[in-house]
Amino acid sequence: MRFLLLTAACLALFLQACNHPPNKKQLLALAPKPKPDTTKTTAAAVVQHDSICIAAVGDMMLGTSYPNNYTLPPDSARNSFNVIADELRNADVTFGNLEGSLLDGGNPAHYKLHQKSKAYLFRMPTAYASVFKDAGFDILSLANNHIGDFGDTGRISTTRVLDSIGINYGGLLTHPTTVFERNGIKYGFCSFAPNANTLPILDLKNATRIISELKQRCDILIVSFHGGGEGVAYEHVPFAMESFISEKRGDVHAFAHNAIDAGADVIFGNGPHVSRAMEVYKNRLIAYSLGNFCTYKCVSVAGVCGLAPLLKLHLNKNGEFLNGRIISLRQAHDKGLELDSLNRAAIRIRELTEADFPDAGLVISDTGEISLNPVIQSENL
Repeated sequence: MRFLLLTAACLALFLQACNHPPNKKQLLALAPKPKPDTTKTTAAAVVQHDSICIAAVGDMMLGTSYPNNYTLPPDSARNSFNVIADELRNADVTFGNLEGSLLDGGNPAHYKLHQKSKAYLFRMPTAYASVFKDAGFDILSLANNHIGDFGDTGRISTTRVLDSIGINYGGLLTHPTTVFERNGIKYGFCSFAPNANTLPILDLKNATRIISELKQRCDILIVSFHGGGEGVAYEHVPFAMESFISEKRGDVHAFAHNAIDAGADVIFGNGPHVSRAMEVYKNRLIAYSLGNFCTYKCVSVAGVCGLAPLLKLHLNKNGEFLNGRIISLRQAHDKGLELDSLNRAAIRIRELTEADFPDAGLVISDTGEISLNPVIQSENL
């Protein structure tokens, strides 16, 4: 009898449900709750705490067509950056120093022809500009001692070619600065050198004016300089005016600090053809020299000159240094760029940093990771 009553009750409930199905709210209440989407949460956190990534390298010269094509790579430079292209492209902004002009034909500047060996006059075919573009370079410095190897003809050709493919540049008296935008951030760039027709590294007062005015037009200001002596005897920052072959090459330490005081957010040095130390000054990073990076045939890559660091930095949106990494490569004239599993570029930069700037506020690991030293940073507050 009890079984029959229960069956009848269940049947009644079933019929009631058919005539009055549960509403949407009841169904939602009965449905199992979905698990939280941790992927979306993580992504939102990354966006909220987003930083700016800047990649930077030193001197680049992909071969010269002067005096003949023997000093041009057989692949027309197309594979110059293949081994590291993904890292170059994986940044908000990628920077390098263009050591020479982009020019098809033309004669050397008269004074250059008398001062330099023919092997050290750098003229890259204009088609090579696409190699830099494809590798991800956004900014090139033209402030150096080789942009004038072929005089005004070389400078004009270089700027026209870079304009045509959308690569930003600065450092010439005719084009000292640039401002461009990436992902809603306005970047400014200028560069300085001790050479004719470039922004003068020796005039600190003028540099202050240019940098401070440019800072008013951008969010993040990148400054480059070409300064210091050249070669293995010039790995250390001397904290004084440097000269090389009777030419004043600047007091790079004074220049860098002056530039940050004027509004620069990060500073990339080049010129010595070897890596130099790094330091943090007023929460801004200074790399005193990034050495050679991709220099086919005509630039020595023996010993420490063959170390080719790629510096990747993370800054906050105020331009303050957060952390970074030195990716170590080496180059040889017969093989070009190769990744260095021994991390020699990173280790050498760490050694130079510890020697020249023991209170630099940086920790560089064996694998090239760069972080702020919390002890030194707290002492400097």
